[in-house]
Amino acid sequence: MSQTSNLHIASNIALPTPRELVAEFAPTEAQTEFVNESRKEIRDIIFGNDARFLVILGPCSIHDPEAGMEYAVKLAALARELSDRLCILMRVYFEKPRTTVGWKGLIMDPHLDGSCDIPAGLRIARKILRDVLDLGLPTATELLDPITPQYIADLISWSAVGARTTESQTHRQMASGLSMPLGFKNGSYGHIAPAINAIKAAMQTQTFLGVSEDGVASAVTTKGNPDCHIILRGGESGPNYGADNVMETIDEIKSAGLTPTIMIDASHGNCAKDHRRMPDVFREIVRQRAVGRKEIIGAMLESNLVGGNQKFPRPIGELTRGQSITDACIDWDTTEALLRETHAALG
Repeated sequence: MSQTSNLHIASNIALPTPRELVAEFAPTEAQTEFVNESRKEIRDIIFGNDARFLVILGPCSIHDPEAGMEYAVKLAALARELSDRLCILMRVYFEKPRTTVGWKGLIMDPHLDGSCDIPAGLRIARKILRDVLDLGLPTATELLDPITPQYIADLISWSAVGARTTESQTHRQMASGLSMPLGFKNGSYGHIAPAINAIKAAMQTQTFLGVSEDGVASAVTTKGNPDCHIILRGGESGPNYGADNVMETIDEIKSAGLTPTIMIDASHGNCAKDHRRMPDVFREIVRQRAVGRKEIIGAMLESNLVGGNQKFPRPIGELTRGQSITDACIDWDTTEALLRETHAALG
């Protein structure tokens, strides 16, 4: 009998179950309490019960755990110093959406060689998240694959759904069951409506196909996630961080019957993917907040030890330590100066 399925599958390798992997790198009681407390603080900021400005920053993606932790140590010290006005979270991004092909992130390819050792990637991800939490830094990530949350979500304080997936029913359903606050980015072309619709969907109970803690395919029913907000990140149609764009977004959100809470990404389409423009975009976001636009609850930055980015793939020994292999980032000195300037501006 001729075969009709799996014609294009080269391999299908079982992963450790989420329960097994979480137990292998189990959170401490202190880490669990910190995640819960940081999520509460973020919710309070989203709903206006905490006046601090939320800043989510860090490498576009983590590809070198040691360099990532060096960055985390620097950011943790600065976050403590500025914590009266800024609530700072570190981007700990392990999954990278690709327009066509490319490196898909540390979980998918932790050895940076195309071997796709996903079990190792998941273990490395959990270790990094635990280490960042131990520094007193809340963690932020984009959740791309709907199975990933079962492996790492217990260590995440805030998450995002990206521009490419905001319109995805699968990701809206996933978001409805997540335990942390979450931002939906506007669509790739800059449209706001997909993100507003995503928030509405994520706030509702949903039932969808998922994976249990024991790795079994299951029907998952959620309660809905009330802690969602929009992220303006620009798009193919241009940037959308200006005062007029923000006002239009507020009006659209109100018309949809939702609370107008907006985060603005200073990278991606808002800086035309030119990291040299990012600081001025960020300053304009902060300026609007400083003059009273309280609907702007926070901002995002892509930042690393070394500015810019480098071509990849290439031999690992040729890589510049602390420089992005995905989108270009601002360097640490620029980051520190910008955060201190922001702290002063919001005084």
